[in-house]
Amino acid sequence: MDKYRKLISNTVIFAIGTFSSKVLVFFLMPLYTSVLDPESYGVVDLIVQTGNLLIPIVSIGVINAVVRFGLDDAVRKSDVFSTGIFTILGGFALLVACYPLLDMIPSIAGHTVLVYVFVLMSCTRSLCSQFVRAKGYVRLYAFDGVLSTIATILFNVLYLVVFRWGINGYIMAIFSADLLSSIFLFFTAKLYRYIRFRGIRRDTSTAMLRYCIPLIPNTVFWWIMNAADRYIVTEMMGAQANGLLAVAYKVPTIVNLVSTIFMDAWQISAVTEKGTLARERFFTKVFRTYQSLLFSAASGLILISKLLTRLLTSNPSYYPSWQFIPLLVMATVFSCMGTFLGTVYIAEKKSVFTLVTTAVGAILNVGLNLLLIPQYGVNGATFATLVGYLCVFVLRAIDTRRYIRIRMNVTKMIFNTAVLGAQCAVMILELPYWIAWEIGLTLLMIVTNLGGIVMTLQKLLAKRLGGKGRTDDN
Repeated sequence: MDKYRKLISNTVIFAIGTFSSKVLVFFLMPLYTSVLDPESYGVVDLIVQTGNLLIPIVSIGVINAVVRFGLDDAVRKSDVFSTGIFTILGGFALLVACYPLLDMIPSIAGHTVLVYVFVLMSCTRSLCSQFVRAKGYVRLYAFDGVLSTIATILFNVLYLVVFRWGINGYIMAIFSADLLSSIFLFFTAKLYRYIRFRGIRRDTSTAMLRYCIPLIPNTVFWWIMNAADRYIVTEMMGAQANGLLAVAYKVPTIVNLVSTIFMDAWQISAVTEKGTLARERFFTKVFRTYQSLLFSAASGLILISKLLTRLLTSNPSYYPSWQFIPLLVMATVFSCMGTFLGTVYIAEKKSVFTLVTTAVGAILNVGLNLLLIPQYGVNGATFATLVGYLCVFVLRAIDTRRYIRIRMNVTKMIFNTAVLGAQCAVMILELPYWIAWEIGLTLLMIVTNLGGIVMTLQKLLAKRLGGKGRTDDN
């Protein structure tokens, strides 16, 4: 199959599974904000963020290696899956031994058991789903996403509305859905056939650990940019302020939706594409279209951020969270583009360089949080997040040229960034006639980027219809 057709085909299939799970956030937000006040929602957010920090540490980042080595035809798949299972079980055993220490952390005190069940089942589900994806069972992967979405909705209604379990119900709904998904994938994909208790090739396990261990601090640093502001805001301004910030973070997930659907498919194409010149053209064409889509989606989200906040929150006390959305949306654009460039390191198995770029951004982010939050409040945190992601993207854009020279349209990217920055300023400051300004800037963004998107789609359709017309690869 042509590489572009394969990318489109996989993207559509992954969209079916991923779209439902991402849209789930918006379906459930009115439920969450009706049964949990901002302070309780802030506590829930810290439990989830703590779990997200522990997942790569407990699993030693082996999920990344499962995907990368699972895509390698020269590696025996049973060695990959078995290494993943035993690594996760060993890491969780060590986490259990650390229970007394974790229970002393103020932000999760009294909820440590919830963190543990969240971590264990999240690791298990990730292992099963990512191995299925690496095996090429993309339709099963997508169907599992739909199944997991339905299960999560049902468990949330049961635990939060019927049983009224509050914070416990929120976490147990995630746990229950992940458990059901793991069981479904384990038996449907017959993953038990890939479990080996003996005879695991040591060279495969060693190579996987050598690949994924440098990604642990990378994931931790990436988590710092995603979540450190939540803890600092909670410490300086209280759990209620963090609850508002946590709600504001939900809107940029629409941009992440566009990115995640595409990146699931793109990672396969990036790893399997061979040939230096052809690969550079492939990466360049895809990146230019990708960044146009991201900037256009972000522009539209900033325009309707107030409306989205009203629609997603049933409790009026959450409405002020709209003012934190613009900068978070802009930050997410650079986060997604930085993640795209991270696939260059994955394809080249250069995980150490992923760590270096992320570490610089994380350190900058934390420093700016401590400096700006006391003076500018929650939006000081959102600006720090933006700067951190922008730094990572710029560093990767420069460094990855050693491996693949992606020809970025820098002028257009700077223009898009300026338009998005203007939208953020107009919205946050609520300047006179702000609605007219926002509509005009959004239209400008769409007109600027629409041409490139349409042109790429025309070329891809031409290939699909029989290769009519010339492309850059001819």
